[in-house]
Amino acid sequence: QVQLVESGGGLVQAGGSLRISCAASGRTFSRLAVGWFRRTPGKEREFVAAISWSGGSTDYADSAKGRFTISRDNAKNTVYLQLNSLKPEDTAVYYCAARSGSYYSTKGDEYTYWGQGTQVTVSS
Repeated sequence: QVQLVESGGGLVQAGGSLRISCAASGRTFSRLAVGWFRRTPGKEREFVAAISWSGGSTDYADSAKGRFTISRDNAKNTVYLQLNSLKPEDTAVYYCAARSGSYYSTKGDEYTYWGQGTQVTVSS
């Protein structure tokens, strides 16, 4: 079993930055691939970014490329998502998710473990 806890969300002005974190406990974190997803009311859950268990491979949604950076520190059992140049349309609840195996997926249904989410609000 894996428990995931997100933190670091908040209110920021457009153009600002935030770093959100996903802390894991339970199973060996270094054997889990991790993804970040987001959801806004009335919209489908959206893939944002993902990272392989080693951190050697990453992927981003087009909306995140060039602005967001995913990274991980396996010694701290934590994955980070650095959010730069934020836009009002980035406002959402951001969730981290984990799956067994070395490689990530961009599909939420392929993740087994989910956190409770952290709210990111970007004001214009």
